[in-house]
Amino acid sequence: MNYPFKVALLCLIGWSLTGCYYLQAAQGQISLMARRQPIASVLASPEVDDRLRSRLEYVQAVRSFATQQLSLPDNQSYSDYVDIKRRFVSWNVFAAPMFSVEPQQWCFPVAGCVVYRGYFSEAAAERYARNLRMRGLDASVSGVPAYSTLGHFNDPVLSSMLNWSDGQLAATLFHELAHQVVYVKDDSAFNEAFATVVEEAGLDRWLTGLDRHDDWQLWQVQRQRAAEFHVLLLHTREDLRSLYASDLPKAQMAERKQQRLGQLKFQYQQLKEGWQGYSGYDGWFDRALSNADFVSIATYQRCVPAFERLLGSVDNDLSRFYTEVKKLAHQNSLTRQRLCN
Repeated sequence: MNYPFKVALLCLIGWSLTGCYYLQAAQGQISLMARRQPIASVLASPEVDDRLRSRLEYVQAVRSFATQQLSLPDNQSYSDYVDIKRRFVSWNVFAAPMFSVEPQQWCFPVAGCVVYRGYFSEAAAERYARNLRMRGLDASVSGVPAYSTLGHFNDPVLSSMLNWSDGQLAATLFHELAHQVVYVKDDSAFNEAFATVVEEAGLDRWLTGLDRHDDWQLWQVQRQRAAEFHVLLLHTREDLRSLYASDLPKAQMAERKQQRLGQLKFQYQQLKEGWQGYSGYDGWFDRALSNADFVSIATYQRCVPAFERLLGSVDNDLSRFYTEVKKLAHQNSLTRQRLCN
């Protein structure tokens, strides 16, 4: 089945559910796939500039490593390149009730229920977020430089990915390919934590195998900073959860909510004092924060420690790890949730 037909079919399936949303998704995906070029062809062109050549050759090496050393899918994903001519390929909208940290979910025929709604237009994403706020929800918009279609299409390498460091680029490829190994409908936390652990294990092996000691040390520092930042956000989220479970009047609860979000900014400044001038998370605070801003961090990080323990229990053997995760994927949702607690 060719990709325009597949996307059009998905659009027709979902039309009665969400109308124009599926149409923009179909158009965006078709436009993206229509502009792809085989990486081999790009590299064969005498007109390709040295930087692009170097980055695409690096992608090819990472892709081979993913298949041969990480047991990730050996298919045509990331064998093509698309210059999207913008910073992000799409934008995700996250939402939560005004007095709850539990995310709004959207359900689709293929992906199942997820905690975001994606748009190929930033203006459309912002417009939808404004509509959610008018309905009394907290909503935020986040740019997406890469995403996975779970093997339904041959995902291309995007120009938005090539400005990253070598480590981040490799980690993203490992993460997105992991989604093709295991994906459970309606369980974003399970899926993202699994892919995150594969990403981290893969990058560790990639950098170690290349004997890039300096890059490995830098990645360890970045990983520690990220872990500290995630802990700060998750603690704030739990404080807000406790606040919302209280019997305070709504007006007083709203005031306490803003106080706690203000305290988060202060705590972040304290945390940064030990980061030798690193300010990579400053952009996270360049907006009015709300419950919706905690959706992504909770989805990606909440279950990571459980998956790390599982990988360790099979002697860090990724093939055995995939087998155990696939078993968990067939369990009911309550069993999977207990894994993360």
